[in-house]
Order: sequence, then structure tokens, then C-alpha cells
Amino acid sequence: MRIGFAVPQSGPWATPENMRRVARRAEKLGYHELWTFQRVLYPVGHPMGPTYRSVHDPLITLAHLSALTERIGLGVAVINAYVQPVVLAKQLATLQTVAGGRITAGIGLGWLPEEFAAAGVGFERRGRRGEEFVEVLRKAWTDDVVEHDGDFYRVPPSHIDPKPVPGPPRILLGGTAEVALRRAARLADGWVSASREDLSAIAGRVDLIKGALAESGRDAAGFRIVCRGVTQVGAAGDRLLTGTYDKIKEDVAELAAKGVTDVFHDLNFVREIVTADAKEAMRRAEEALEALAP
Repeated sequence: MRIGFAVPQSGPWATPENMRRVARRAEKLGYHELWTFQRVLYPVGHPMGPTYRSVHDPLITLAHLSALTERIGLGVAVINAYVQPVVLAKQLATLQTVAGGRITAGIGLGWLPEEFAAAGVGFERRGRRGEEFVEVLRKAWTDDVVEHDGDFYRVPPSHIDPKPVPGPPRILLGGTAEVALRRAARLADGWVSASREDLSAIAGRVDLIKGALAESGRDAAGFRIVCRGVTQVGAAGDRLLTGTYDKIKEDVAELAAKGVTDVFHDLNFVREIVTADAKEAMRRAEEALEALAP
């Protein structure tokens, strides 16, 4: 089991100083990866909650932290496929190179219609768009002459250089429906769960993915099953990754037994963190960072 930690990205605690403190300390403590997420806008009056109200850009955050760290992985979970894939491919290729090959790129279909509207992209056929999106990314990273003429994207014969060094970033796909899990098994290097995932049922997702990998003739050994842990220290209830530090560690071991390969603790999805005074939120976060270290 690989253990990661999400950097402060949402709300008052998401200051540059706190991002740097978490990144440096996480690397010293032996965490496997630092994680970010994307939210471009927050529609006025939307009920989705404080986590999404004020969010820093994930790639610029990772680029900044890549210069302050040396070994720890750098992941985004997820960037949604309403952005332009060639532009994203260029950004991720550069980030992979300057970070020394530490990037994991989670890609999602997106679920907020207002973000699609702001990007000038249709909300329909998101599954097919996502598949073609991944196809364009991989072509941009590997083909000498990149050419694509699809349903959603067109790239005239072009050189898209430099290629990422030492190689393309690893791609994770999100989604919870069966078709999404099968898509991840067919196209990606791993699957990442959403913040609303029922972790008590994740074993079924893992079994479905492994079955789909076998059907596709792919080796499951290197395929990552990444769990975003909405980790709530001290909260009541039987939910996984909730309660005392000892219970949360036991829950991580339980997830490993169910086939999860990676868990990252994400305090950005805890209301009491993203709405708290920045100093108090950071005090609680640093305590968790120390107590849950691998």
C-alpha cells in the first residue's frame, strides 16, 4: 500500500506557505505522493459545498512544489476532459520533464455543466469524448508526427515536442459506473475513486476492474487502484477513514486487503478544515500528516 497526502488547495488554509510546508514534510516522512484536484468555477448558489468554493489550479501548484521536492510523486485527481487535450498534453509533458518523471495525471469526464459551458464544450457524449481525449494525450506524448481526426478533436499533422522525459506521465481514469471502470481497465494505468465513493463497496469495483483487465489481456500487476481518502480525524461513525488515528490506519490496511494499491489522505474535503481559520486548519493537518505517515 502506497500512502499519499493532498496539499492544501481549497479554502483559507491553502496558502503558498502551507502548501510548501506540507510538501516538504510529507517528503521527509516518506509519503509516496502529493495530490491536487481541479475545480475551475463555482456557480452562484450551487449547493456543492465549501471544498469547491475557492480552489487553486492543480498543475501550477504541482509545478511549484516540484521545485521544492526531489523524490515524492506528484499527482492530480482529476483534470476534467473539457479542457483542450493538446494544450494539456504540452503542460503535462513539461511538468513531467521538470519534475523528473514524478507525475501521475488523473483524467475525469467532468460533472458540472457550468464548467463545460464556460469552456465552450458540449456536455453530451462525455464518455466517448473522454476516450478520445486520452487517445490524443498519448499521441502527443509518443508520436513523432501527431495526427488525429476524430469526433471531438482534430490535430493536423504536427510535431508536438519536446516529448516528456523520462516518458509519458501515468494516466488514471475516474468514474464509478461499470462502463467507466471498464474504460479505465482498457485505456489507463490505473483508476482513482471519487470523494463520494462508498469505500465499504470498493472491493466490488476492484474485482470488476481486474476482470476487465483480464478480458483485455492486460497485466493487473502494475495497474493502480487509487483511493482518495476523505479522512476525518475524530469524527463519529463507522465510515472508513473516519475516527481515531489507530482506526484510520486499520482502515487503510483493510482497503489494502480489498485490492487498493494507493490511499491518499485528503483534508480538502473535510468541511471543518476548509472553513476553519488557516492556522487552526494547518495545526490539525500537520498533526494528521505526522500521525498517518507510512
